[in-house]
Amino acid sequence: MDNLAGIILAAGEGIRMKSRTPKVLHCLCGKELIRYPVELLGRLGVDRIVVVVSPANQEALKKLLGDSVEYAVQTAKTGTAGAVEAAASMLRGEARQVLVMGGDSPLVTEGSVRRLIDGHLANARQMSILSGIVQDSGGLGRIHRDQGFQRNVLGIVEDTEDSDRDGQPVEVNSGVYCFQADWLWENLGRVEAGNGPERRLTDLAAIAAEQGAVVAALPSDDPAEVLGINNRVELARLEDIQRRRIRERWMLEGVTISDPSSVMIDAAVVIGQDTLVLPNTMLLGNTVIGSGCEVGPGSTVKDSTIGDDCRVTSSALEEAVMEAGVGIGPFSHLRPGAYLESGVHIGNFVEVKESRFAAGAVMGHFGYVGDASIGANVNLGAGMVTCNYDGKDKHRSVVEKDAFIGCDTMLVAPVTVGAGAVTGAGAVITKDVPPARLAVGVPAKIIDR
Repeated sequence: MDNLAGIILAAGEGIRMKSRTPKVLHCLCGKELIRYPVELLGRLGVDRIVVVVSPANQEALKKLLGDSVEYAVQTAKTGTAGAVEAAASMLRGEARQVLVMGGDSPLVTEGSVRRLIDGHLANARQMSILSGIVQDSGGLGRIHRDQGFQRNVLGIVEDTEDSDRDGQPVEVNSGVYCFQADWLWENLGRVEAGNGPERRLTDLAAIAAEQGAVVAALPSDDPAEVLGINNRVELARLEDIQRRRIRERWMLEGVTISDPSSVMIDAAVVIGQDTLVLPNTMLLGNTVIGSGCEVGPGSTVKDSTIGDDCRVTSSALEEAVMEAGVGIGPFSHLRPGAYLESGVHIGNFVEVKESRFAAGAVMGHFGYVGDASIGANVNLGAGMVTCNYDGKDKHRSVVEKDAFIGCDTMLVAPVTVGAGAVTGAGAVITKDVPPARLAVGVPAKIIDR
């Protein structure tokens, strides 16, 4: 978006969160609060994004956001006007319009901000405010308008100073503003401090009205957009709203969610059409699920990839991959590094870690496979375990294609079972088994089949 710069206010201490973590680094639907406005401005095509940080949180924010934004440090507690001033030297003369928003307002939508900007530009305003109509102001500043036909904005009345309440719906400030840049830089210095050192950006609305400048407030379609976060109760309340939005978006995209209120889906999750998400299921982090899948009930999938036409029944996945046509569960666990190729079947009570199952391999029930390579069409019997840890180091097991591993077999790594080989029930394999041979006993001996 040509000649539009963005400023995100993220220097607040967030004392009411009662946390060692800066407020804007708390997560909502699996995403840090600060990432919501940063990503929103990115989608809008804003030329430059400056995040205003404090000396205390600047390193943590830089570690998260990296070079995707620029940073301005607000060294003293000088309020929201002081925060914008901290970015002024970076943007003065660099943009014709400046969009300002808080780092703790994750429910603001791209559509509302785009309408705000379009109206601001079309009407050549000096200041535009995104507002919302709510029943309870909840500590938010009220948009003060005159009572004439035009209902012009006269200022923003902070909640602590607002005595004009009659129980009717009230128009409140969201903390999202668009300014004509030269006007903003010229008038920031006119904002005076109150009882303490803090100077409020909201005072610019009254300054604009007194000057006869063009200032307007645009109510959003969804009043939830104006809600911010000051404590963990509000964090939970907004997360509930955002999760509902996410579920509804995916249902409108062709995903079936049979009991929406029991399902949690993080912001970054992607789900294909005709997938069924059953009750008490959590889809978390950077999870991608293909089309035609069935996930749940009671499944947890985090930072994993699931191909088309898969089934995950009452099981857990973390940093794992399932190719197309794979079934798992109930009550199994794919840990980081698990990779199941197409057509693999994992039954109940199986744990897989740092292992790859080639196409068509089967492990029906009860066992552990860690640090292993399982070949195509291998059958792993019930109770089979890879003994991958010797007390000091991890070692790998290899089971080549078409092998049959009998029930309760122990593979003491490092060890290889050759293609087409068989192990007897209860065998303890401490040495490599040649292809097409049979290994039985404790320790196992190789015999002809």
